[in-house]
Amino acid sequence: MPVLISCCSVPPSRKSLMPNTFGHVFRVTTFGESHGSAVGAVIDGCPAGLSLSLERVQEALNRRKPGQNSWTSSRKESDRVECVSGIEDGISLGTPITLLVRNEDKKPDDYSELQNIFRPSHSDYTTQIKYGIRPKSGGGRSSARETLARVAAAAIAEQVLEILCPELRVVACVSSIKNLEAHISEHSLTRATVDQNAFRFPDEKLLPQVETLLTQTRDAGDSVGGCISCFVLNCPAGLGDPVFDKLNADFAKAMLSLPAARAFEVGSGFESCKLFGSENNDPFVSTEKGIRTLSNRSGGIQGGISNGETIKLRIGFKAPSSIFKPQQTVDKNGNNVEFQMKQGRHDPCVLARAVPIVEAMTLLVLTDHILRQKLTHLT
Repeated sequence: MPVLISCCSVPPSRKSLMPNTFGHVFRVTTFGESHGSAVGAVIDGCPAGLSLSLERVQEALNRRKPGQNSWTSSRKESDRVECVSGIEDGISLGTPITLLVRNEDKKPDDYSELQNIFRPSHSDYTTQIKYGIRPKSGGGRSSARETLARVAAAAIAEQVLEILCPELRVVACVSSIKNLEAHISEHSLTRATVDQNAFRFPDEKLLPQVETLLTQTRDAGDSVGGCISCFVLNCPAGLGDPVFDKLNADFAKAMLSLPAARAFEVGSGFESCKLFGSENNDPFVSTEKGIRTLSNRSGGIQGGISNGETIKLRIGFKAPSSIFKPQQTVDKNGNNVEFQMKQGRHDPCVLARAVPIVEAMTLLVLTDHILRQKLTHLT
């Protein structure tokens, strides 16, 4: 029997519920495991009668899929999306939209030696202690493969947003890798410019150093982390609520739900903790475009509600836990063992592929809040 110690007296068989739904009005439920037959999303709350393009969904998935270059996972997946329900002749029916992607390059045997140990900093131990069971191959629901479903759903959400808020634009980029910090001008960023290099790092002067760092890290069997910055331009004022459903709080939950995400900030974030109020406040001014702020240290959100300025988010991602160096761990019986991963397809750095995932979660939060706002004004 496994030697598992829990501070909770409820046995694992009584703790089997696993929520998989995000959102209030625009609700997304994801399903599937990394090495199962398929992954996908069910979208509930999409208005009826909208023209929706599956090609747009496919384009979004292509930005996220593995095997794009030598610095990402070598897993080969076409990630072809199928729409099982909710869209007919390119028009939304108002019923649940089901998007399905079949796993093609499954290799569960790569994980056969890992069934009896807990990999360092993975979800193996915590999943086992909570549910009393875990997938035999890979991380299951904790795998980054699950984020494919979020990207697919967000590609639908973005098309809804283009109807409701046609001026709104969401773009993200890698703003730092380890100690290399990019100089960024958010107003000149587009997804096309971000995608011009394999690292999605918008500072050409530092690209040679980035490539050297990632090559050395990969060749050493190690991994590295960094930060992604995301910007919401032309966001309408008034989104969010002042207490538990603050817009920044929902962004925080969305981003910290991503695999390997460890830090989150809005606007000046942790730097604001070092400033006097007189240094950190954003003065209001009256302009031809209405009430604006002279600075944007708030990152476009004040009191949990958007103020019409550019929303600025930054998300910190740890170095991936899957590395090829020897590590200390324990087996399921509690015995100390040395573990070294001998095979598997893993990213030495998740940042480049996480850019469209960060954009996806931003789009899902915004779509949900905008639809909630419209329902509020109707009542």
